[in-house]
Amino acid sequence: MPTPTIAVAFAIISLVFSVNHAHAEQRPNIILILADDMGYSDLGCYGSEIATPNLDRLAHRGVRFTQFYNSSKCEPTRASLMSGQYWQDTGFGVKRGQTMGEAMKQRDYATFAVGKWHLDGNPVDRGFDRYFGHLAGGSHYFRVAASQRLNHDVFRQPPGDDFYMTDANADYAIEFIDELRQEDENKPFMMYLAFNAPHSPLHALPEDIAKYRDTYRVGWDIIRQQRHKKQIDIGITKEQWKLPPRDPSVPAWETLSQREKDFESTRMAIYAAMVDRMDQAIGRVLDRVKEHGEEDNTLVIFLSDNGGSASDPSIAPKTVEGLLGENGAGKNGYWVGVGWSNVSNTPFQRYKCEMGNGGILTSCVASWPSVITTGGLLIDEPAHIVDLMATITDVAGTPISETASEKLPGLSLRPLLNGSPRASHDALYFHLFHNRAIIADGMKLVSNWDSPWALYDMNADRTEQNDLASLRPELAVSLQKRWESWYADVPEKRWNPSTGEPRYRRMDDPEESYNRRTGNGDEIIVVKRSEASQPRKKQIAPK
Repeated sequence: MPTPTIAVAFAIISLVFSVNHAHAEQRPNIILILADDMGYSDLGCYGSEIATPNLDRLAHRGVRFTQFYNSSKCEPTRASLMSGQYWQDTGFGVKRGQTMGEAMKQRDYATFAVGKWHLDGNPVDRGFDRYFGHLAGGSHYFRVAASQRLNHDVFRQPPGDDFYMTDANADYAIEFIDELRQEDENKPFMMYLAFNAPHSPLHALPEDIAKYRDTYRVGWDIIRQQRHKKQIDIGITKEQWKLPPRDPSVPAWETLSQREKDFESTRMAIYAAMVDRMDQAIGRVLDRVKEHGEEDNTLVIFLSDNGGSASDPSIAPKTVEGLLGENGAGKNGYWVGVGWSNVSNTPFQRYKCEMGNGGILTSCVASWPSVITTGGLLIDEPAHIVDLMATITDVAGTPISETASEKLPGLSLRPLLNGSPRASHDALYFHLFHNRAIIADGMKLVSNWDSPWALYDMNADRTEQNDLASLRPELAVSLQKRWESWYADVPEKRWNPSTGEPRYRRMDDPEESYNRRTGNGDEIIVVKRSEASQPRKKQIAPK
């Protein structure tokens, strides 16, 4: 029989082993962060000059994906992300299948949604325990939106409150985490944190704008070249993928008048400030997770819903004073514009809504310190937003494919996080309006605005400079048939059968301003180019 001292020692060792074993078996928290209309190169760790130290730290401790695809527009991407299905299958708003919230509640996770929803119903009716954010497709940053909710309740801005949407999202994300830990120290949580930033309107805090007032005076040509060089240096982009010429609708910076340069450099300064503030907000949320001692066992994934937007309303006056407004924080109605969106999407062509890589490729960072032991890795394996449902249910312990009535198209990213191989997608499919694409076996077949199909090699030419369709016609035809076979089976095609024009949902939402005027009569530029070489034309929709 051991002496009392030895017995105590055995007991301590046994307790320590039990605690460590329990911690090792503990399921991770999951924080899925979504930016809105942010281009591929807008983070420091993807080539930008914008200060994003918190996301850069995640990248250096975690992994960065260099070929992560979205659905090219806010609502389609959210439908795919939230359901784990192509939006054509789940329907806009997630009409078929379950949401992430519902899937994770079944796995005994606390579930939180914060920020922009832009789907059917209210998150608290769709599997989420708590919600703070706006239900519509967009929001003012300094005023509470009409669709702003705290759980089911209409959220009203407290009198005298210095409200800024990005900061408010972080405040409530922190509050939800704190409340959970007061109630239960061990229950894992899944948080969907969807910022409105840097989606229009251009609204930022003056102190953040001040950081960038001089940064963009050198112009979009130099900034784009600097980003491209940095991307090559850090391995995000390969030198063989040539930087495309400046968008033909964008003038050379040196041809602008001084007044135009002042206006343009200021609106990019506001945009940069919005990204900067979003990074600050993310840092505050992650700091609170760390304070709770849960940083190592929290999986954080950050991405954007689509590339930078080429929309640019014809709003007056196009002056620095008009842009900044009375409070120097930005005025409603202004967008960052096509010149700077061309920079945001470096090194790619095309924009939000289109199927060029500028529209459908997103920066994506993942961090999970207890699992990702070699930080800073770049992952070039093609991945897609439909993979996120498969990923979070996998790390929660029960992959979705084991419980769903029908197999979802996503593949878990978990093996890639620690450097293991993963089965590749047989093909990835894309469609929105008159834009179509398929990616398979390293090749991409794409048509924007009903232009002839073009074929690109994603390994040799990811910036889509060399169309191989005429050189490899059999492959182009084969991929076209695969896309058409997929499209024939999807339930939600979104065409108007009488006119052949694309249909879109929620035209009563002010943010869904495509092909129409805003409520105050401002003209909207409708982007429709049948050929990549054609200049962008302003088309005014009828009243």
